Amino acid sequence: MEDVPSYVAATFIAIVIAVLGFLYYSISAATSKKKNITTTLVIVLLVGWIFFVSVQTLNGYFTNLSGVPRLPLMAGVPLAAIVIAFLWRKSRTVLLNMPITTLHYIHIVRVPVEMVIWWLAVSRAMPMDMTFEGVNLDIISGISAPFAAVFLVGASKNRIGAIIWNVVALGLLIHIVQLAIGYMPYFFTPSGGQVANLGIFYFPYVLLPTFIVPAIFFSHTVSLFQLLFKKNQSHF
Repeated sequence: MEDVPSYVAATFIAIVIAVLGFLYYSISAATSKKKNITTTLVIVLLVGWIFFVSVQTLNGYFTNLSGVPRLPLMAGVPLAAIVIAFLWRKSRTVLLNMPITTLHYIHIVRVPVEMVIWWLAVSRAMPMDMTFEGVNLDIISGISAPFAAVFLVGASKNRIGAIIWNVVALGLLIHIVQLAIGYMPYFFTPSGGQVANLGIFYFPYVLLPTFIVPAIFFSHTVSLFQLLFKKNQSHF
């Protein structure tokens, strides 16, 4: 990763901080009566998770490719936490009260994320197929996120349009995740000038599959949960 410019890592760390900020605001707004306890607990857990994954990465835990695929398993932890949040009745109440406009604005970070992926691909730390020059169209979700936040769930409300946007954007996210998994060195042998998806095995880019992607997935699922099941749609 020595060939990757330092500004790439700096940009990505800024993205991580921005996502934390969006999540903090969303949880804080949804737990106004118990803001200090609930919000602080969740943010401490998130920061602790980021710290834990970062330390493991710096110690070379993920670059050991022998045995069980470690990175996909680690990325599964936050996804399991999301499932638990939907299964637990008290947390579902919090999910229903999160500001849905914020849950849409968070997707703006997908634009700089795609730039980071492109920079890594140029440095041959990721395959070019995973960029907007390849078959990754996820940047469209980031570009259209402000439109969705304003015209679908904001001042102008279009419930059906918001559901469609979330489903399509979620589909684009799942597509790039499938692509990223397929290019991992566990499953891919470099050939024809293509390189393996190695960048995510190093700090800070390891936080893409272990924090950023789960946060984006979480925002989509909570938004769809509200759009489909929240009775009072006037509180978008």
